[in-house]
Amino acid sequence: MRLLGVALPVSILLTLGFLTVPLFGLLSGGDWSNTSLSADDIRAVITSLLGGVVALGLIALCGTPLALYLARRKTRLSGLAEALVLIPMLMPTLAIGILLAAFYGPAAPVGAALANIGLMLTNTPAAFVLAALYAALPTYIIAARAALSQVPGELEDVARTLGIAGVPLFFRVTLPLAHRGLAAALALAWVRAMGEFGIVLIIAYFPQGLPVRLWVDLQDQGISAVFPLLAVFLVVALPLPLWLGLRSRHAPQ
Repeated sequence: MRLLGVALPVSILLTLGFLTVPLFGLLSGGDWSNTSLSADDIRAVITSLLGGVVALGLIALCGTPLALYLARRKTRLSGLAEALVLIPMLMPTLAIGILLAAFYGPAAPVGAALANIGLMLTNTPAAFVLAALYAALPTYIIAARAALSQVPGELEDVARTLGIAGVPLFFRVTLPLAHRGLAAALALAWVRAMGEFGIVLIIAYFPQGLPVRLWVDLQDQGISAVFPLLAVFLVVALPLPLWLGLRSRHAPQ
């Protein structure tokens, strides 16, 4: 037992040290003599921020009803719906990008029809949002479903007996009880949307977001030259999920 008492904290410290090694790499590596960003780098920051915010709003709006359905219904139909949500989570992102290009590309019937009404879904800001949605929406739905499943159904039944049902029931009862888990789900979705590379590389190479811009700079200038932009990428991507995650952890019951 004494050996276990020593091994447990050592294991915890080793695991935490292993996870934080990349942060030390940020401090010790790279060329920091020139921290200025090019105009293309700044455009990539703006593209990722605007596209990520739009995608996150759509994710919350479209994903929450489906997550609530999956949390409340245990039928074959809901099982099929959950399988359809899981498929893009399990697929390699490059494969998703190729399949999206085949469906939404200008040579495809759907892509051509959308282009005729002015909605081009390859190499446009809309394509960037589309890529972020496919990257992050399934993650949000699964995480939000888990959060909503923790809400006691008995409390919702009591609210219904008091005349609260439908949308008011969700906003007045379900959402306040599940807000911590939903905040964590949004945090995960933001990270997935901001960091997606494979899908964006295929259908939204332009306008370049931060992951693609980092890749281009890495190819052109080498690894030591991309650290300033990498630092900006982390500053852009990390604060929101950290804030949501910590706030959900310490929020009052």
